[in-house]
Amino acid sequence: MALDPSGSADDVRVCREDLQSYVREIFSAAGCGEREASLIAEHLVLANLLGHDSHGVSLIKLYVRMVREGKINLDARVANVMDAGSMLTLDAGRGFGQALGHEAMQIGIERARRDGSVILALRNSHHLARIGHWAELCAEAGLVSIHFVNVLHAVPTVAPYAGSDARLNTNPFAIGVPRADKPPMILDFATSRVAQGKMRIAMNRGVQAPTGYLLDEFGQPSVDPSVVYRSPLGTLLPFGEHKGAGLGFMCDMLAGALSGAGTLHEGHMEQEVYINNMLSIIIDPQRLGGMDSWCSEVEAGAAYVKASPPREGMGPVLVPGELEQSVAQQRALEGIPVDRETWQSILDAAQQVGVGLPSFV
Repeated sequence: MALDPSGSADDVRVCREDLQSYVREIFSAAGCGEREASLIAEHLVLANLLGHDSHGVSLIKLYVRMVREGKINLDARVANVMDAGSMLTLDAGRGFGQALGHEAMQIGIERARRDGSVILALRNSHHLARIGHWAELCAEAGLVSIHFVNVLHAVPTVAPYAGSDARLNTNPFAIGVPRADKPPMILDFATSRVAQGKMRIAMNRGVQAPTGYLLDEFGQPSVDPSVVYRSPLGTLLPFGEHKGAGLGFMCDMLAGALSGAGTLHEGHMEQEVYINNMLSIIIDPQRLGGMDSWCSEVEAGAAYVKASPPREGMGPVLVPGELEQSVAQQRALEGIPVDRETWQSILDAAQQVGVGLPSFV
C-alpha cells in the first residue's frame, strides 16, 4: 500500500517534537534509561514522519505490555559473541531493538571505516522496527549497507509461493546508498506484499486491503485486513509471488542460520516474544572504486532513471527514499497524522505507566 502523507480528516495531528517528547516520557516511566527511551522515541516518531506508520507510534502499547510482562530486557547492551575483525556476531540479549540496533550499527560503522567492510550479525534482539533506519545510519556515515532480517518466536504471517497457510514471516530487506549532498537512497521493504503493521493501520481506519495482499483462514483471497489479526489467522502473501517468497526465505537463512540464532520452524515459535535477527554488510565505497567515482556514478544513474517520462496518471519517477523525504516535508509542515485508535492506544499505554495526558492535544 502506498504511503499516505495526509492521513485522514479524523486523525490527531501532532508535531514531531511534541510527539517524540511524549513517547520518551512513556518509555522512561516504563523503566527505560534516558538513552534507551530517547532512541526508542526517535526511531518510532521518525518512522511516522517518513510515512511508515506501521513501524511507528502504533507499536507503543504492544512494547509497553511486553515490558510489563518481562519479555523485553531494559537497558541491555550488545554482547560480543564472535569477533574476527571484519566479521562479528553480537547478541542483543532480548533488549529493545531501537537501542541495540543503534549500538550494533555504531560498531559496524567503526569497523567498516577501519577495515573497508564488515559483515555483522546481530541476533536475539526484540523488534528492530524500521530496518531502513539502520541503512540510514550507515549512509549518513558515507557507507553502503545491505541488511537481511528474520523473525523468530512469533506466529508465521506470510504464505510461501503456492502455499495456503503462513510458513514465513515478513522478513524485511534494506539497502542504503549514500550521496554526496543529498539525502541517501534507501530501499526498505518487507518481503510480504505489505508489512503486517500496515494492515493494522488499515483496520483501524476501516479501509479494505487491495486485492492480492491476503488470504483468509481457509486459504482463500481476502480484502479484510483483520484476517491477519483475528483467530483463526489468515496470512499475508509475498510480494512478486515466487520472487518475494524466495527473498523472504533467504532472509531467514542469512539472518537466522548464519547468525547462529536459528530459522523459523516449530522449535522457534514461542509466541508473544518477537525476536529479530539481522545480518548487515557494511561497505566503504572509498575502498573500491573511490569516492569521486562513486558519487558521480550514483548521481548519473539516478538522473538517467528519473528522466523517464511518467506514464499517464502516474507521478514523476522517483529513486528509493525520495517518496519518504517528500512525506516527511509535508508532515513536518502539517503535523504527523495518528489515527484515533492508535492515539487511544498511546494514551492507554501512558496511563499504565503513570504518565498523564499530553498538554499539546
